[in-house]
Amino acid sequence: MQLSHNEDHNFSLDKFESMLKTNDVLFFDADEFENIISHYLEMGKIGLAKRAIKLGLSQHPSSINLKLHKVEVLVFENKLDRANEILSELYLLEPTNEEIFIQKANIFSKQDNHKKAIEMLETALELTLDEADVYSLIGMEHLFMEDYENAKFSFMKCLEQDEEDYASLYNIVYCFDFLNQRKEAIDYLSMYLNTNPYCEVAWHQLGKQYFDDKDYEKALTAYDFAIISDDTFIGAYLEKGKVLEKLKRYNEAIENYRITLELDDPTAFAYLRIGRCFEKLGADDLALQHFTKCVHEDPLLDKGWIALTDQYLKKLDYQKALYFINKAIDIDEDNVLYWKRYAKINNRLKFYEEAERGYRKSLELGNYELETWITRCDLLINLGEYNVAINNLLQAEEFYPDTAEIEYRLSGLHFLLNEGEKGYFHLNNGLKIDPEYHIIIEELFPMVFQRKSVKDVIKIYIS
Repeated sequence: MQLSHNEDHNFSLDKFESMLKTNDVLFFDADEFENIISHYLEMGKIGLAKRAIKLGLSQHPSSINLKLHKVEVLVFENKLDRANEILSELYLLEPTNEEIFIQKANIFSKQDNHKKAIEMLETALELTLDEADVYSLIGMEHLFMEDYENAKFSFMKCLEQDEEDYASLYNIVYCFDFLNQRKEAIDYLSMYLNTNPYCEVAWHQLGKQYFDDKDYEKALTAYDFAIISDDTFIGAYLEKGKVLEKLKRYNEAIENYRITLELDDPTAFAYLRIGRCFEKLGADDLALQHFTKCVHEDPLLDKGWIALTDQYLKKLDYQKALYFINKAIDIDEDNVLYWKRYAKINNRLKFYEEAERGYRKSLELGNYELETWITRCDLLINLGEYNVAINNLLQAEEFYPDTAEIEYRLSGLHFLLNEGEKGYFHLNNGLKIDPEYHIIIEELFPMVFQRKSVKDVIKIYIS
């Protein structure tokens, strides 16, 4: 009885691994060794691949393909000089072997000499019967050089050779996206689908292009065709759900997200989106349930913790909101919006020092809104940190010159520090800009407002 290729392959692997355990030395033909080595390299088991190469060359010392596998491992290990030596020897023996040029290209690529790598691959292209693989490698070298036009062309040539090479299809769309050629991407995918009408990957990618173009109805149609082509395609259901959200068809969006939970293990993203849909429908209890499932599924998804934070803010449960915002900040401590929520929640809880810290972090991370400067200043006044409050306002003034809210606060602070001259200077500035805002002095600095001299200055502008 003749063994199938897979059975034969598995038999060789079992035989080889059994030999390693018993320390017996068994004979394998060169083809068997090549299959064994290829298997281990694909699995990332470099140690076992090296053992197979060593034994293979001891039994078949003249095998060029086994020596090429040895070169592949040497290149992987960055032993480029030794790899080059072997390739030079092999070139003398077999100058038309395309694999020699492919490995030379790998070496040049490792050395960041991508132009030379492409030259080697173009030579390999003239020699090979498998043009698709070589075009793919050329495309990758162009990507390394950020030459997206030529990369796109190479991957298109690859796809011409093998219409089911979806890795190349993804790379083509990646190039279109990087070049901001959305219309061209849509035209190319439409052309491809004319000859491959049941390619779920192409429909999926076409849907994403329409989505980015805000053409939601066409995006929806594309995702429907992707699902018709493969009704287990989770990515298409997720993307369709996002489109339905944009169209405010929240119940249908929930249905699509739920399908993904049935097709495979639940994902935090699906729970998050279902929660958002229930939120839009006003079903806050159901939203809360799904946000809780989201963070249970993936405790490192900060968006889940933020969703919970916002839910408890709506319920005015600031203690729980503080717990959840701290979780989000632990995951992404450079997110300005998280620190602003943190500051507002602490302010509501009258934890003024922590609230001030939140606004300070927001400013450090580049959130220069006037409200942030002003609110931090008011917290510093409340904490008695008058000099820090003044420094804060002087920084704010660089972004918002001639701003009444800043001038009145500077005036009050200088009066509190018994710096009358500066106090009157900023008071006059504030009154010139907007006399109505003098109420800031009354509210924040009531003791200052009671001064007759201050009231006299104010009367000049509002009488």
